[in-house]
Amino acid sequence: MQFQKNSFQFLKDLQKNNNREWFTEYKPTFTEIQKHVKEVFLEIQENLEKHDEIDKMKIYRIYRDVRFSKDKTPYNPRLAVSYSRLGKQLRGGYFFQVKPGETLLGGGFWQPEKEDLLRIRKEIEQDASEFRAILEDKDFLKYFGGEFGGDELKSAPRGFDKEHKDIDLLRKKGFIATRHFTDAEVLSPNFLEELDNSFKALRPFFNLFSDVLTTNLNGESLV
Repeated sequence: MQFQKNSFQFLKDLQKNNNREWFTEYKPTFTEIQKHVKEVFLEIQENLEKHDEIDKMKIYRIYRDVRFSKDKTPYNPRLAVSYSRLGKQLRGGYFFQVKPGETLLGGGFWQPEKEDLLRIRKEIEQDASEFRAILEDKDFLKYFGGEFGGDELKSAPRGFDKEHKDIDLLRKKGFIATRHFTDAEVLSPNFLEELDNSFKALRPFFNLFSDVLTTNLNGESLV
């Protein structure tokens, strides 16, 4: 199974005609595309479940919530899904969106809870070697460029030394990995395999953060 050209064309047309009148006219087309894409998303989940434990799949609605957004167009011209991992010991989650010129996958910890972020920073402060090992992992380098994405503080977080040798990691407000794809790559017949290989490359990252967030600084289990 693979993504179809008509899905991309619909999203491109929606970008140009982002209004309720156009969408209402082409709603039957969207309904058919939505049905097919859901089947693809389910296959992605099946592939994930061969090497990870997935709790649930969330398909994002195409309707934009404009209440708190500067962008007041009624639709978000993308097809997106996320997969949550199962259980308190399996932290992290997978995200994927199809959007003309902006297709990407991501995974990690976008906006960690305050307590989780402090725990991660304390671990980095004590010993960042395992975090550095993730960034230097050959598969992480291949698929994600060997860096954690996410927002950063301009200076050291409160209570941490601004001269710490790992200040680049301590300043992070989230830890994510993203990979972008061209439209041609998404439409290729082996795309789902390439997507799954990318998700597999996140596992050492997820395993480390899961271990950190379920133990104290002495390595004693909290769950």
